[in-house]
Amino acid sequence: MRVIQRVLGNRSEAGLAERLHHLEHHGAVDILRVPSADVARRRLRAKTVAGEEIALALPRDQALFDGAVLVLDDHHALVARVGAERWLRLVPASVPDALELGYHAGNLHWRVRFEAGAILVALEGPAQDYLVRLGALVTEGRVTHSVDAGEEG
Repeated sequence: MRVIQRVLGNRSEAGLAERLHHLEHHGAVDILRVPSADVARRRLRAKTVAGEEIALALPRDQALFDGAVLVLDDHHALVARVGAERWLRLVPASVPDALELGYHAGNLHWRVRFEAGAILVALEGPAQDYLVRLGALVTEGRVTHSVDAGEEG
């Protein structure tokens, strides 16, 4: 079991974001899902998405938050995700639109899952930021969209 005794920073901080982006290219960023009800806790035992057992033991002057970087080295990172995960549901109108949508999702390194003719993109920011990246697919109505609330923690 890995013991974590401090938060290293926020995943959106420039230096951390760059390092995390590199690790994401190599599939080396693990996620610790924390239910909203547990975010105020300083001590917590949990499993990461990849199955690693974690013991969180934060000092009183540090708080857990969505996007908290808990582990960061040359080969691995662990980031906290707090609350319900939100998904952007994208439904292409045709097979060519589906191929183009898949190209964008892969090229932009979005975390996705597939469900009944739709691609679901895990939201790590405002949905509009993702839709803008899809350009004509959205503005021309070739992809319809909605936001789904996911499972807590």
